[in-house]
Amino acid sequence: MELLSIATSVLSSPLLLLASIVGGLFAYAALVILYRLTLHPLAKYPGPPLAKITDIWLAYYAYRGSRHLAYYRAHEQYGDVVRIGPNSLSFNSVSALKGIYMPRANVRKADFYTAFPANKNTYNVHSSIDKMQHARKRRVISHAFSDQAIKSLEKYILANVRTACRLLGEKAEKAQTSDEKDGGWSEVWNVADWTNWLVFDIMGDLVFGKAFGMLESPVNRFAVDLVGNAAHRHLICGTHLTIHNWHLDKILFRKIAASRGRYMQYSKQQAMERTKLGLDVDRKDFFYYLLNAKDPETGKGFSMNELWGESNLLIIAGSDTTSTAMAGAFFYLAHNPAALEKLCEEIRSKFSDVEEIVQGPTLNTCTYLRACIDEAMRMSPPVAGALPRRVLNGGMQIDGHFVPADIDVGVPHYTIHHNPAYYPRPFDYLPERWLQDPAKNPLHDHVQAARDAFCPFSIGLRGCIGKGLAYAELTVTIARVLYLYDLRMAPGNNLGGGSADLEWGRRNPEEFQIEDRFASCKNGPALQFRPRR
Repeated sequence: MELLSIATSVLSSPLLLLASIVGGLFAYAALVILYRLTLHPLAKYPGPPLAKITDIWLAYYAYRGSRHLAYYRAHEQYGDVVRIGPNSLSFNSVSALKGIYMPRANVRKADFYTAFPANKNTYNVHSSIDKMQHARKRRVISHAFSDQAIKSLEKYILANVRTACRLLGEKAEKAQTSDEKDGGWSEVWNVADWTNWLVFDIMGDLVFGKAFGMLESPVNRFAVDLVGNAAHRHLICGTHLTIHNWHLDKILFRKIAASRGRYMQYSKQQAMERTKLGLDVDRKDFFYYLLNAKDPETGKGFSMNELWGESNLLIIAGSDTTSTAMAGAFFYLAHNPAALEKLCEEIRSKFSDVEEIVQGPTLNTCTYLRACIDEAMRMSPPVAGALPRRVLNGGMQIDGHFVPADIDVGVPHYTIHHNPAYYPRPFDYLPERWLQDPAKNPLHDHVQAARDAFCPFSIGLRGCIGKGLAYAELTVTIARVLYLYDLRMAPGNNLGGGSADLEWGRRNPEEFQIEDRFASCKNGPALQFRPRR
């Protein structure tokens, strides 16, 4: 009776009721914290104290765009195995990379990807957690990304690259007529903008059968920011799923959430316009394969929601990543004159006309070009953080550690790409490190180790399906630009480089700074061009 009297008294007083609720919440939170620090299966692993308690720690860095630096610093402080979240471990080794991401690993994509829905209850080839669903979608998409398909679309890639190169020349001519004293150098280009517009135009041609015209007109350039904000929203919400599940992004990150909404409408519009054309088109663009796909069991094609979902993916994956790699390559070449001179010599000695620079045997022999691109992606990877995987029933061994089921594991790209065990002098731009010839590579003993740890496109069955296309765009574009033009850093302008007034990890002026928004966001470099002499 006494307990009943107390309960009645509490319920009859709003203040006492509120105090009871608050007290209960604090007690619950204290028990959760105590459990995660002492009794949790990951309690023995080192890591940032707050990260052991809550995913808010990593979500904060995801919001700031420095999640990749948070991973790197945690590994610097705590070693090769770090507890990066209450239920997450981060590894920094090749053996972990292969153990987690190769086909037979006892993992699936983590729940992180539920924050990446193409639209309600629909997931694309990137965000599909179910392995069978992913395999079905990837089989369809793989036809569009085959070597034969890319070769058949190369003329559209080249048409956009020609436009991009012409604009560099026009700006140089304009500057030359206005100021003959500056050696014929063009006005300053923000190369991040130029690469964004170029890659978007290529992606439009290859996916939707039409270029977006961003190189020559500002009308569609707004889409670049929409894509970046959409990816950023997914990263924040995936890192802390409570934000996604309760739609808290609309309160906490209203601008990002609103931009993501506009992007979803934009991508849906592109998908619907292309769908109306059907299969009666003059080219087999990527949507041709999507529209022609049939499920071998049901005989049904992709639904409109699925088509929209793949459209979302192709716009983001086909633009931000390749343009980041391209801008990074130009940044590092401009900052390393010896590498730039060597690459120009290789390209200009192998081709006698710019129109000879196409995909084929001659371009494939430009090994230093490939080395320069790979070294840029090593130092500033287009996807810089970890791609989390959920351990399945039965657990698994990773680097001698037994990891139980329902734990998320991953290897952050930026961190392993700067691991000195695989990359001596990790913060130096050294394209030679990728060359097999010992006479040209002072780090020849580390070539295989470097290749094993290299993962800008991830590895395994879930690795980026557009890897071949990305290299085609990168090699042709960079080779054509350097065949036609000299380039230099704009005097007094180190846009995109680190500086002393930036946060930890961003103070190296020779490193191209990226924002980790899942796919990387960038600004710069500021370069000038002139016709080669």
